[in-house]
Amino acid sequence: MSDLVFAGLDGVLILSAYAIVMLLIGYFSGRGDKTLHDSLSNYYLAGKNLGIVALFFTLYATQYSGNTIIGYAPTAYRTGFSWLQSISFMTIIIGVYLLFAPRMYVVSKKMNFITPADWIAHRFKSKSVTILAVVLMLWGLGNYLLEQLVAIGHAASSLTGGTIPYQVAVIAFVLVMLIYEWLGGMKAVAFTDVMQGLVLMVGIVIFLVGAVYLVGGDISSATQYIATNEPAKLGVPDMMTSINWFSMLLLVGLGAAIYPHAVQRIFAADSERTLKRSFSRMAWMPPITTGLVFVIGILGIALIPNLDTTGSEQLVGLMANEIAGINGFFYWVMIIFFGAIVAAIVSTADSVLLSFSSIVSNDIYGRFINPKAPEKKKVMVGKVTGVVAVGLLLWIAWNPPATLYEIFVLKFELLVQVFPAFVLGLYWKRMAAQPVFWGMLAGAIIAGVLTWTGYKTVFGIHGGVIGLAANFFIAVVGSYLVPLTVEKEAELKKIDLA
Repeated sequence: MSDLVFAGLDGVLILSAYAIVMLLIGYFSGRGDKTLHDSLSNYYLAGKNLGIVALFFTLYATQYSGNTIIGYAPTAYRTGFSWLQSISFMTIIIGVYLLFAPRMYVVSKKMNFITPADWIAHRFKSKSVTILAVVLMLWGLGNYLLEQLVAIGHAASSLTGGTIPYQVAVIAFVLVMLIYEWLGGMKAVAFTDVMQGLVLMVGIVIFLVGAVYLVGGDISSATQYIATNEPAKLGVPDMMTSINWFSMLLLVGLGAAIYPHAVQRIFAADSERTLKRSFSRMAWMPPITTGLVFVIGILGIALIPNLDTTGSEQLVGLMANEIAGINGFFYWVMIIFFGAIVAAIVSTADSVLLSFSSIVSNDIYGRFINPKAPEKKKVMVGKVTGVVAVGLLLWIAWNPPATLYEIFVLKFELLVQVFPAFVLGLYWKRMAAQPVFWGMLAGAIIAGVLTWTGYKTVFGIHGGVIGLAANFFIAVVGSYLVPLTVEKEAELKKIDLA
C-alpha cells in the first residue's frame, strides 16, 4: 500500500490499540484455565467447545484476511471482470466444506482427532502416507504464513507512513501474535477473529461507499470508463483465460477447504449443529466480502487509472487516500479500517501458526519422535517450534519473493495433493494406502517441477491441477487393483466407511 494521508501518529495509535486489545484477549483467554497448556485438545482446539459466534468468525478469518483486500483488489484492477472468479472459488470452498465437514466432524469426535493428519493416519494406517501428507500440509502452512508476514509489514508500514519501518512492523506484530497465542491458544485466536471480523466487514462496506462517492455516485460510470479506455478488461474472456479460471476454481476450491487450520476448526466445534449453522452463514460471505473487494478493484480502474503492476499493488492505499479526504468521518473510518486490516492479517497468521505448531507437536514429535511424551510436553514442543518457524520465515520475508497474489497461488500447488486421500478416503472404502501414497507423491512432484521451472500453467491449467489429475488417477485405479481384505473391511466399519 502507498503511504496514506492519515498515516503517522494516528496510525501508530490505532495499531497500538489493536495490539493491546489482542494481548488482553490472550491474557483473559488463558487466565484461570489450569489445563489449557497441559492438553493438546484444550490448547489447539479450545477444548472442542467453540460456539456458533466464535466458530463462524474464526472460519471467516480462516477464509478471509486483510490480505484479501490489499491483494484481491489489485488483481481485479489488473485483470478486470474476469476476476469475478474470486467470488466463484470462495463459494466453491464452502460447497466443498459441506461435502465432507459434517461427516468428518462425527468421525473426529468419535476418535478424538487433534490434527488433519490424525485422520490420515487413522484411515490408512500407513507411516509413509501420513508423513507425506504432513510434509505437504506443513508446506502449505509455511507458505501461507510467509504471505501473511509480508502483508503485515507492508500494511503496518503504510498505515504509519513509514514511522514504523517494514521490518520493525513485522517483528512487533509477530511478537504480539506469539504472546497472545502462547497465553490463550485457540481460544485467544478465535476471540481475536471475532474482533477483526466485525471491524473488517463494516470497513469494507464504508470503503466501498466512499469509492462509489468518488466516481460520482454511479458504478455504471466506472464501467463506461473501462469500456472506453480499457475494453479488454470488460470483454468476454478468451479461451485461455476461461480455462485458467476453471483451473483456479479447482485449485483454490479444493485446496483451501483442506487448509489444516480450517479442518481443525471443524474439529473444534461444540456440536454438528453449530458446525452446519456456521457454514450456512459462511455461504453468504463470498459476495459480501470478496464480491465487494472485486467491485473496489473495478472502481479503482476509473478512479486511479494507468497503474503498472507494481503501482497497482498500492491500489487500496491510493484509494484510501482519496476516501479519507472526503470528510472527517471517512478519515477516521479509514484509520480504523486500515488498523483492522493489519489486525486481520495478524489474526490469520496466528491461526496458521497454531496449526503449524500442532502438526509438529502431535504428528511429528508425538507420533514419531516421542510417542510416550505427556501432552504438556507436546504442547511446549509445538510452541517452541512455532517460534523457530516464524524466525526462519521472517528471514525470508525481508526480501519477499513475489507479489502477494503469486505467493497466494504457490501454496496451493502442493497442499491440494492431500485432497484425494483426505476427502475421497472419507467416503470410498476401497481407497488403499499404497496407491494413495504414490498418487500424492506423483502429484506433488509434477506440481513442484512445473512450478519451480516456471511453468505455473500449461495451456491455462495450473501445475497443481495437472498434478492433482495424476494423483486422482493413480489413487483410484491403484485402489481398484488392491483387493479389499476382510480385515480391512471390518476396520473401515468401525469408522462408518463401509
